[in-house]
This record gives sequence, C-alpha cells and structure tokens, in this order.
Amino acid sequence: MPVRSRGDASVRSRGDASVQGCAVVDVHSHIVVDALLEGPDAVDPGFASSRIVDGRRRLIVRGKELTSAVGEFFDPVAMVADAASAGVDHLVLSPWVQLLPEGLAAGAARRRCEAQNAALAALVASDPVHLSALGAVPTEHPGEAARALDEAIDAGLCGVELSASSAGYLGDEGLEPLWARAEARGALVLVHPSTRGIPLPALDRHYLWNTVGNPVETAVAAANLALGGVLERHRGLVVVLAHGGGALPALTGRLGHGQRTVAAARGTLSSPLGESLARFHVDSITHDPRLVRRLVDDLGAERVLLGSDRPFDMGDPDPVSTVRAAGLDPAAEAAVLGGNARRLIARASGRPAPAGR
Repeated sequence: MPVRSRGDASVRSRGDASVQGCAVVDVHSHIVVDALLEGPDAVDPGFASSRIVDGRRRLIVRGKELTSAVGEFFDPVAMVADAASAGVDHLVLSPWVQLLPEGLAAGAARRRCEAQNAALAALVASDPVHLSALGAVPTEHPGEAARALDEAIDAGLCGVELSASSAGYLGDEGLEPLWARAEARGALVLVHPSTRGIPLPALDRHYLWNTVGNPVETAVAAANLALGGVLERHRGLVVVLAHGGGALPALTGRLGHGQRTVAAARGTLSSPLGESLARFHVDSITHDPRLVRRLVDDLGAERVLLGSDRPFDMGDPDPVSTVRAAGLDPAAEAAVLGGNARRLIARASGRPAPAGR
C-alpha cells in the first residue's frame, strides 16, 4: 500500500493501558445476542442454538458445538472483564458473521437486523463506558440497507458489519445509497469474511478455509470496492478491513499494475488505484508485529485500529502486546491502541469518546 504520513495522537506510556483518560479500544470483538437464539426473532434452532457444555454456555451450529469459539460469546460483562485482563478498556461488539441476514427474503432479513441491532443498542446503553457496537444491515436487499444503517446509528450504534462476500463481494451497484449514508453518518463499516466465501476444495484441508480463505475473501471484497470507485466517490467513508486487510496488502502492487496495463483490470476509477486503497482502515489482527508496523508505514497510523477477533481461535489473545512489539513511535502506538477508534466512535455515535480506567 502507498506510504502515508502518520497521524497525530497523544503520547502514552508503554507501561499503562490508558493514559490521560484515554481508553485502549478493541474494534473487532464478536457477540451472540440472546434475541437471535430465543423468542420470536430467534434463528432456526436447527442452524444455531446454545447449551451448557462443561459448565460454559456454547454455541451449537447445525447440531455441533462451534469449537472455534474458544472464549466468552454471550455475556458482555464477562467479555469486558476478559478484555480488561489483557489491557483493553473498551470493546466494539459486532455480530457473529454467520448471523448477519444472508440468504433471507427482504422481510426476514429486515427483522433479523432489527432484532440484533436493538439488542446490541441495549447492551451499549447499559454500559457505554466499556461497550460500543456495530449492527447489521440487509446488504442483499439494497433498498433496505441504507434505512437500516440510519436506524442503527440513531439507536446508538457506531456503524455496521458487512459480510465480505455479500452482494457480489459488496460490488452491487445498488449499494450506492448505503455507502452514501455511511459516509454522511460517519459510520464505521467493518468488512468481515463470511468464513466460507471462497468455496475451493483445496481449502478444505489443514484449516485453510480459515487461514487462507478468509484473508482472500476480504481482499476480493476490498478490490471490488476500490476498483468499483466506492472509495473514490465517498472519500470520507470509513471502511475497516478485518484481519489486517486480509491478503490485500500483498496484492496492492499487482492490482495497481493490472489497472495501469490491462483494460479489463482498470475498473471505473478516474485516479490511480493506490489512492483508493490508501483510504481503507484495517485492524491489527495479523499475528505478527512486523506486519502491524508495515500497515502503519503504508497506510499511516491513523488508519490502523486495535482488534482481537475474540472469542475465536484465530483471534489475537493479547492484541495490546502485539501492537507494542511493533516498535512504533509513542504517538503512532497511542493512535493504534485507541486514539483512532475513540475519534471514529465519537464521530459516528455522537457521544463522548470512551474513557480510560
């Protein structure tokens, strides 16, 4: 990605998780709300339910325990406590991606969003010091998506989570009203892989559907957004790519070369592709401090946000230490650990930025 100047941020001590009232914020943390498992808005219990296994509530998917969820998935109080033990003050909760309204008729998709967003908004209202949240919108029904985003922000959420493979890998032209509303409202838009968006048999072994397939799915969605001109038309749009941008950082040179030399690869842009790619935000979930530093060098510190992907096995159990090990200067480190997220949350939600301990 093109090198960008690093953003300003208040200097923080490396030995304390919060300085001068500034919170450490995890922007990528998932939760399953009870409204989707119980009551009139519950999903098909044959798809998802919960039960107690070995003294802990577990998510059951198609009759089997979701073993990739290795931490707390339901109780926000326990999640906040777990995060605090890792030096994180504030969680931005988002749905488990498979509970986003994919493959549903318009009415059912709308109800799934409304139930999930109302439950998330209630959690935020119950503990705004420690919690923010991203809601769901029916991207497969573009006429409903912009309205759902407005309602989510009005309810107190700070943005939405989108499945990377939804609506033609987010390349559906009908989504233009959604991007316009997201830009106007200052919403965070987290693009997250669906977990099975690259259906290649070669990925069925060795957990490659996750370790390789998920990053590729994110890169495909990002390339569609960039080459389709979404970030050129909406320069204030805040799109956060999960897992450090997935495979996108390794492909920016190849994508740029294609745009310059191959007619079929030029997209609809009027400016070099690199300008659009540099407008993405990413989280820090790379499992390699060197890659965190590379993201900061390429995008600028103001576009990299702390993330954990809790409660999953492929998440970062100690994201604060990963960022600290990147060797960033104090201002850049402070921005990544929380300064960027606090600014974006306050902009989207209209409420004060999360405070420290």
